[in-house]
Amino acid sequence: MAQIDLSRTKRIDKNRNVVHDKVSCTYTVFENAGNKYIQIDTYGRVERETPEKLSQSLQFDKESAKFLVDLLIREFNLNLM
Repeated sequence: MAQIDLSRTKRIDKNRNVVHDKVSCTYTVFENAGNKYIQIDTYGRVERETPEKLSQSLQFDKESAKFLVDLLIREFNLNLM
């Protein structure tokens, strides 16, 4: 499990990029110590040795969620108005 650390978040350019297979995903919304979090969990492909096993968990607080929304708007040139 990982919580996004914005102070160590940076863009990098890779020489080789691959589109990954689609997998199942769930999300949970919860509060801890007065702060709201969204956790996104992804699960392994059906073909894996242990199919549908929890693979990755990412947690976002309000600040990291805003960073992600701003990034998506900018990189996909989204006009939400």
